[in-house]
Amino acid sequence: MKITHLKTTLVEIPFDLPIKTAIHDMRSIGCVLVELETDEGVTGESYSFTLNAVGLRALHEMIVGFRHQVEGRNPYFVEAAWTGAWNEMNPMGHQGFSIAALSALDTACWDIIGKAVNQPLHKIFGACREEVRTYASGGLWLSQSMDACLREADEFVSQGFRSMKIRLGSENPADDVERVREIRNHVGDQVELLSDANQALSTKQAIRLGRELEEFNLGWFEEPVAYHDLKGHAEVRAALDIPVATGETEYTRYGMRRIIEAAAADILMPDLQRIGGYTEFRRSAALAASYDIPVSSHMFTEHSLCIAASESNCISVEHMPWCSRLFNEEMEIKDGKIVVPDRPGTGFTFDRAEVRRLAR
Repeated sequence: MKITHLKTTLVEIPFDLPIKTAIHDMRSIGCVLVELETDEGVTGESYSFTLNAVGLRALHEMIVGFRHQVEGRNPYFVEAAWTGAWNEMNPMGHQGFSIAALSALDTACWDIIGKAVNQPLHKIFGACREEVRTYASGGLWLSQSMDACLREADEFVSQGFRSMKIRLGSENPADDVERVREIRNHVGDQVELLSDANQALSTKQAIRLGRELEEFNLGWFEEPVAYHDLKGHAEVRAALDIPVATGETEYTRYGMRRIIEAAAADILMPDLQRIGGYTEFRRSAALAASYDIPVSSHMFTEHSLCIAASESNCISVEHMPWCSRLFNEEMEIKDGKIVVPDRPGTGFTFDRAEVRRLAR
């Protein structure tokens, strides 16, 4: 089998309403959809994205620029393709769009492998579970009123979620405390609450806010300070009883290693696009496991299920619905868990009609 053609499609997915975190104002995401066609009729699919479609064409050009690493190659030689792209990007650096491009190609290669042998990827990787814990992440934004947050919390519970994430980082920290208090009182103690400050706070602000939030039994305090401030993360972690989660903005296993060596996190959060695809995600999960550190995948819910179902130290996946409309298949949520599909490859295929509607 050989990969004969790299096909790309650019789409933009608008949000129903603008979304705000402490550092983001978001109206849409732009995606580069990747399809790797083979001479045996098997096609591997994946995607990468940018917020508000900013830099989407630059991301596209980076992906196309690695065309020669996959076209003409046997997709089973996915490690060779990964290493070839990695070595080639050395002069420009191993972060940013270069890694995002590599990730998309790597994921599509693995999708081919699964489809070719008619097996889901979690079984090829070595399955450890058939359902994975998840949390609702597509709501409870800073831009929402308290009433809207409470209504949304009810909707999450009715959809089968038993865990949800609240965005923090208000100008007045007391507002954050009140948000958490109101939602905790509303959903009760049986629903896990997670918090995300989106890098908005200084170390002292994060510690002060974290101490006030400890009474609400939060599952974690995510990115309390700037992602690159590992010393600050370590100080927050040492000062609080709430576990600190970070890693979504870091790249490859080397970024994960820096976090571990700085004692900056209780939970690592690799992002499939930034970590380097399935090949590098598996390495990073193994690295974390060697330190007895759990991981929780960031974004890319559909495509992260196979990792969560094959890495025993992966405790959850982030349920973000932004890209769900791209796929023919829907995720099944039961009592706080997503059922891992038994379909070949990633288990998800692009909805061609919807892609045409969203094409740029």
